[in-house]
Amino acid sequence: MKAKNDAPLRSRQLIGYFVFSILLNGFGNGLTVAMNLGSALWTASAVNLAHALHLTLLTVLLAEGVAVVLFNALVLRRLEWRRIAGNFIFMIPFSFLVSWFAQLIGMTPLVALPLMWRVVLDLFGIVCTGVAVSIYQRLNVMLHPNDDLMQILRFHFLHGNAALAQPLSFVPPITLILICVLATRQAYALNIGTLFSLVAQGAIVGLADRVVFPQLKHRHLVV
Repeated sequence: MKAKNDAPLRSRQLIGYFVFSILLNGFGNGLTVAMNLGSALWTASAVNLAHALHLTLLTVLLAEGVAVVLFNALVLRRLEWRRIAGNFIFMIPFSFLVSWFAQLIGMTPLVALPLMWRVVLDLFGIVCTGVAVSIYQRLNVMLHPNDDLMQILRFHFLHGNAALAQPLSFVPPITLILICVLATRQAYALNIGTLFSLVAQGAIVGLADRVVFPQLKHRHLVV
């Protein structure tokens, strides 16, 4: 196997793209949690697990990340220590970032806006998440384990099709959500945003690949 499309980037460009994408993703996820009108599937599963187990969102985000790192190794049928290290380096500050943005936005007047505007903001948060995933997947320096799973499915099994890979990568969080809802008889962070994430986030990632920083190509892909 060989790496493809290793487009050169200056260190300053690489850092700039990466910092922007992780902040955008943290903001998007935090916004959907604060609006409580449906989060992206992984975030929604973490919110429901946090309520079911009486744990903090931060704790569950970290635990989910560890579980997905192990699952990714099973899918690849090998341990890639550089990849795993990148997953952990990304996941830990990102989990804090989502929790921080959710708390910060929750203290603003945005959460008291009329329903229509909160729906718009929630969907905007999903779009932000999809765009951010597109950017740092193309950089491919380090990825959140959840997005690494989508990347693995996309390029190892689905010939680069983001619209198929994203919903397939959502099977584990959907399963967790169903278990939590059956156990607690309550549903959290599930609404129109969750449905929008399920049906559209993969397409958003694919579209962003073409129109958001189109000069940025997928790097270091091993296929």
